[in-house]
Amino acid sequence: MRLHRRAAAGACNARPRHCTASTAATRLASQPRPACHAVASVQHVSNSPAGASVSMSRTGRVTVPPPPGFARFNSERDAVAKAVESGGLTSDKIADIRKTTVEQLGASSGRRSDKKCAYQGVPGAYSEVAALSACPTHEALPCEQFEVAFQALSQWLSDRAVLPVENSLGGSIHAVYDLMLRYRLHMVGEISLKINHCLVVLPGTKKEDITTVMSHPQALAQCDGYIRAMNVAREAVDDTAGAAQMISRKQMVGCAAICSSRGAELYGMEILDQGIQDDKDNLTRFVILSRDPYITEVNDSRPHKTSVVFSLGDGPGQLFRALAVFALRDIDMLKIESRPLRDSPLLTEATGGQRFNYLFYVDLVGKLCDVKMQNALRHLEEIAPFMRVLGSFPSDQGHTNVDSVLQGWDKGPNTV
Repeated sequence: MRLHRRAAAGACNARPRHCTASTAATRLASQPRPACHAVASVQHVSNSPAGASVSMSRTGRVTVPPPPGFARFNSERDAVAKAVESGGLTSDKIADIRKTTVEQLGASSGRRSDKKCAYQGVPGAYSEVAALSACPTHEALPCEQFEVAFQALSQWLSDRAVLPVENSLGGSIHAVYDLMLRYRLHMVGEISLKINHCLVVLPGTKKEDITTVMSHPQALAQCDGYIRAMNVAREAVDDTAGAAQMISRKQMVGCAAICSSRGAELYGMEILDQGIQDDKDNLTRFVILSRDPYITEVNDSRPHKTSVVFSLGDGPGQLFRALAVFALRDIDMLKIESRPLRDSPLLTEATGGQRFNYLFYVDLVGKLCDVKMQNALRHLEEIAPFMRVLGSFPSDQGHTNVDSVLQGWDKGPNTV
């Protein structure tokens, strides 16, 4: 189906301009122009489902219904529900679900009617609280590992994913940063959650009877001083609520878990102490991921954040040159994080020695459709061998308290 350039351009000029991470990144090598021209340049729409209609919204964006293969079938929904009931999604369960539903592609072309938000952990985990706070209209979908949440979103088993990226005490969660490069997903938002750790045990257990404390490695690090004072052994598990679940199911006498008050309630545990983290201002920042980039309105006055990842070439002063493209345009940098490049972590220098080959993750203040941001990224692309925009989205301006989110919830876990 052919779309005329003139018609698309006319509809675009009549409405507010938009830009997305994907369209802006493709225009970095050209001169600045209204972001809506990315729509006007569309010439053909191919691979559309048979009989599908292509429409243009009032904002001038071309809308094509997803192909039938992306529809959620009743059997798929039931399979996901069974997977959750048996302990949450895993990579093997996702493969089985996709294999079953692919056989039905010709039998149904219905659109999805329910929405889900994937998170890592079991019901009661802090990630579940973040998922339901960030996406209140979605059902929380527990996943065994971080990568399973990425897989669920990539394979249309969920509509959003909410994953932690950094904590004010424990630092960055590097596994999530590495997965962002492996999967072509987009950051569309963020939420900061104030963490309140609790020491929970089987009912009747006294503090002096505890010999082992179990929790996620980040939670153990955040309560390091408290655990040292107890003089007990530590055991790392996949998530905080999972530790409480394991102790409750196996009736592990002498073991304690560090988790949220919701985790203690769900698994019938007794809270011995609350607020045991070393720093009372304990915040974890979560990012919201989507298959589609966030569309930024040019006239949106809210503070925005743009996340970028890039690598550097050989030679002295390369990092200085890369960061100067933002400083010269008065673009504020909120964070910089370096990670070795997984595909080629080592570089051989001219002298014969070797050094690490790093990727740099940078958070910047500003919208992707700002002219100075596009000019800066175009400049960076001339310097960096690799550059990718991870997302541009409204900044989180407050800190959500776990207890305030828990108020009004049903007693049971809010899952599929």
